[in-house]
Amino acid sequence: MSATLIVTLFGIVLIAIFGFFGRRGPVVELADWVVGGRKFGTITMWFLQAGEVFTTFTFLGMAGLAFTGGVASFYALPYIPLAYIGLYFLGPLIWRRGRERGHLTQSDFIADFYDSRLLGTVTAIFGVIFLLPYLQLQITGLGLAVQLATGDKTSSTLSMIIAFGLVVGFVLWAGIRGVATTSYLKDVLMIVVLVVLVVAIPAHFTDGIGGTFQRVLAQHPDLLRITPGTYDRTWYFTSMLASTLGVLFMTLPHQWPALLSAGSPTVLRRNYMYLPVYSVCLALPMIIGFTALVALPAKTSSNGVLLTLANQTFPPWFVGVVVVATAATAMVPAAGLIVGMSSVMARNIVRTRDERTGFRVNQASVVLVTALAPRIGYDNAAKVAKSAHAHGTTLKEEAVRQGFVSAAEFDRLVQPGKMTHPG
Repeated sequence: MSATLIVTLFGIVLIAIFGFFGRRGPVVELADWVVGGRKFGTITMWFLQAGEVFTTFTFLGMAGLAFTGGVASFYALPYIPLAYIGLYFLGPLIWRRGRERGHLTQSDFIADFYDSRLLGTVTAIFGVIFLLPYLQLQITGLGLAVQLATGDKTSSTLSMIIAFGLVVGFVLWAGIRGVATTSYLKDVLMIVVLVVLVVAIPAHFTDGIGGTFQRVLAQHPDLLRITPGTYDRTWYFTSMLASTLGVLFMTLPHQWPALLSAGSPTVLRRNYMYLPVYSVCLALPMIIGFTALVALPAKTSSNGVLLTLANQTFPPWFVGVVVVATAATAMVPAAGLIVGMSSVMARNIVRTRDERTGFRVNQASVVLVTALAPRIGYDNAAKVAKSAHAHGTTLKEEAVRQGFVSAAEFDRLVQPGKMTHPG
């Protein structure tokens, strides 16, 4: 086992340990699990909401986009501050209504605002479906990082299984509090690693950041302006506009638990004042992408340029630290996605009359459905859960009846004792 893989696996476990320690006491109500009792302060909110911004896409993808599209990658710099200007005013309004009406999810808010339970259910189903590719991106991004760093596909698969098994574990154990505590570690680690990378990699290949851009200007001047082609002005402005509107109007379910967990409107406003500073960090992987333009062959996979340069610059143990930072940008946002999806599953798709019982039933259902999802797909898994609840049958009976798995396959995939125990 290489030093890189050893450090990577250790880091993945450490991230999960932070998640398990997020739990403060017994969690018996969905409200505490989803929004943490609506008690989070400014610092916790800053890390929690910043975690939604920095994912594997921004860590690996921004470097790759700068490598292929040059300054077109800069579309990502203004949209977050622009969205937070609007959320400074909109966020507290959503928070107040959510607190008064007991909302926990996006679909709760929509169903109440439009007085349509059906609309709430429809938005919940579509929210889960459209978040799945985003969750898959975090999983595959982590696997890609490990494979690029170690050159071993088996290690990549092992890391994905361990990492996302632990993510499901600490999310079930601690809910959004687990996401918040892992966000502390993730953000500190990621910023430290990015600062080291953005100093060391240009210094190694081009004698510094200034040298990088001098060589880019000499060798690839077209990439320092927006030109006709794939990444033209239309692409730039529509990407920025769509991203701004998506964040501003809270279009995805996983954005809502973090906002609703704030302790007060003042906490939210304070957070939206400070969060744009965090978006400056998006420029760091872009600088690494520009360095790759003059240091790597044009045929290099864009998603792997950051780790390829790290491999050529640092010893194996530090490459492992870089992979751990990448894993953190996958695991923590994935945990937030799981909270967002599972909460709308519990509140708006599979419904129970008693909330306390509903929390227990739906927590168990989410564990089982998550285990089935890789085999039959999340949309079919949702059908199984809803059908089982409607007919008063077990998940096993419904999954077998609908032909998604055999009884033996269900028993092999679904082992509640293993999935719910944090140890």
